[in-house]
Amino acid sequence: MIVTVTLNPAVDHTIQVDAMPKPETVARTDTAQFDAGGKGINVAQYLVSLEAETVATGLLGDFFGDYIRRELDADDIDSEFVEIEGQTRLNTTILADAEYKINHNGPTVDPAAVDELIEVIRSYNPSMVLIGGSLPPGLDYRAIDRIAAAGSWATSVDVGGEILAQLEAKYALCKPNRVELAAATGGSVDTLEDCIVAADQLREGGFGRVVTSLGSEGALVVSEGSCLHAAALDVDIADTVGAGDAMLSGFLLELSHGNDARASLRRGIAVAARIVSVPGTRMPAFDTLDEATQQVEITEYSVPKREP
Repeated sequence: MIVTVTLNPAVDHTIQVDAMPKPETVARTDTAQFDAGGKGINVAQYLVSLEAETVATGLLGDFFGDYIRRELDADDIDSEFVEIEGQTRLNTTILADAEYKINHNGPTVDPAAVDELIEVIRSYNPSMVLIGGSLPPGLDYRAIDRIAAAGSWATSVDVGGEILAQLEAKYALCKPNRVELAAATGGSVDTLEDCIVAADQLREGGFGRVVTSLGSEGALVVSEGSCLHAAALDVDIADTVGAGDAMLSGFLLELSHGNDARASLRRGIAVAARIVSVPGTRMPAFDTLDEATQQVEITEYSVPKREP
């Protein structure tokens, strides 16, 4: 079983207007979309669609928290969240002449809530735990370290680069994107070789594998003494939102089946290709995923030595 943990979930609110209003005027719209959001929740949604045994957990509060629970129930996603004081955040995206985002920081959380969350995770006896997304006020990297060290499960993290650089526990893998990789290491990520060097540097900080999503350039997996690069599949792209979460979902699914990094990377790229081929939050069909997986091209690289 894979348990996903979202410490700072959100209701994602998207609206579209013809143009942003001028000061002291009102813009009106007929469109409004609400989705349960947060990296751990997103990964759980993909894993369930891939028929993986999955439970979503984390911290929820007030009526936005209730909304997320109802949405997950409606999508047949098993979940058990810890109730906290304060209000789960609302993140708003306004689509006009450009895309405008307003994200809440989230409720202030007592670190004691992490103890209750750890007990929830233990009750499912998972083989894998994924911790994803931002941290709410009141918690820092030590909350993630506590979860990772609290059981025999293999812990993966998909968090910001600054937090990755602070983590002290041992992790099975982390999944930065290019920007997060640069933030975690302070190194250049301009070229593929730069990314390999930076990922290996990050790996030495306590990660068994560093899985780096590179957008149209595919993805990298750097393990000790090994580097695999997968090219992105050639598909018609409708929407790139969720591609990184989808890639991670496919990767974790294969690992949970006991497969190696090469097979996991192939599956991750294939799942991501399916996700970017459909617009919005609609889940694509995965019935021909095996065929797409076999089309993923893998290249093995040596890890360049860094200057001392």
